[in-house]
Amino acid sequence: MNVLCIDVGNTRVHAGVLRDGRVVWQIAVPTAQAADPVTGLGPRLAELAHSPDRPTGISFCSVVPAATAALQPILATTGWPLFHLTWDQCERLGLPLDYPNPQQLGQDRLALAFGLLASHGTPAVAIDLGTAVTFDVINRRGAYVGGVIAPGLALMTSYLHEQTALLPELDPNDLVVPANIGSSTIEAMKIGCATGFAGMIRAILEQLLAELRRRGEGDVRVVATGGNSGQLPQAWGDIQFDADLLMRGLGEAWRRNEGHR
Repeated sequence: MNVLCIDVGNTRVHAGVLRDGRVVWQIAVPTAQAADPVTGLGPRLAELAHSPDRPTGISFCSVVPAATAALQPILATTGWPLFHLTWDQCERLGLPLDYPNPQQLGQDRLALAFGLLASHGTPAVAIDLGTAVTFDVINRRGAYVGGVIAPGLALMTSYLHEQTALLPELDPNDLVVPANIGSSTIEAMKIGCATGFAGMIRAILEQLLAELRRRGEGDVRVVATGGNSGQLPQAWGDIQFDADLLMRGLGEAWRRNEGHR
């Protein structure tokens, strides 16, 4: 079964067709242009309808209400059954939310939790390195218990430029330098952002793992995903990298929802 999984984020809309846990087709469009009749999602879905990867249904999540409202009519025109992952469906689908105000949870974070359940087991922490960095925790009972939100790498690099008179804007995907002491302003900024970003991730993760040990959770799987996951040192052997974690989570939510119909 092919499922079209769509993640509507603050910066971009990422869509992928999931088949047997593997993404076989994918695109990304800027969120601001996603509903455009020429450059947006609609024309790409029309092409997909005539391809071998044609889906049998759509599973989506969104953190941008305005984009959700604009895209839902476009998705409906495909004729493919549509499933929208929201907090009030999680209990029914086997993800208890041990969280005081679950309606505040981003739908992308719920999708990541389903991805952990589907592919990595419990207890586990998902680290999503996007516009913001989110840490999401499921305990050994398979319940979502909360997490942490921190600034993403693009926010860190742009803030330096926006809040100073002379510092240039950096490309967050180009922070490699040949040494640990910068010999120019740009090198110094790159070292500061790359090292500071990785250090922030490690410090938050160690705090989370310590708290989970205190709660008696035992060994915890840690899974990183998102566009900036490549900025984490590969030497961190206690972190697994799963680029398609959120897509698999949307696919798992779809599968569970179909089982309850």
